[in-house]
Amino acid sequence: MTTEQPNNPLHGVKLEKVVTDLVEHYGWEELSFRININCFKSDPSVKSSLKFLRKTPWARDKVEALFVETFF
Repeated sequence: MTTEQPNNPLHGVKLEKVVTDLVEHYGWEELSFRININCFKSDPSVKSSLKFLRKTPWARDKVEALFVETFF
């Protein structure tokens, strides 16, 4: 049995890369306007954002959706 997911654009993409690429593309300020969560507004960093997103599925879903919309 294979675990390949050919229709999933996020397959094999780590959350850290998703956040880093979005920050490089939009910057923290624009990212906080597009996705209204405090980890992008108040003293943002990749590390603090990853910690929050790993514990908060609804926020992670929004970030991943923006990544797919932006880069695919």
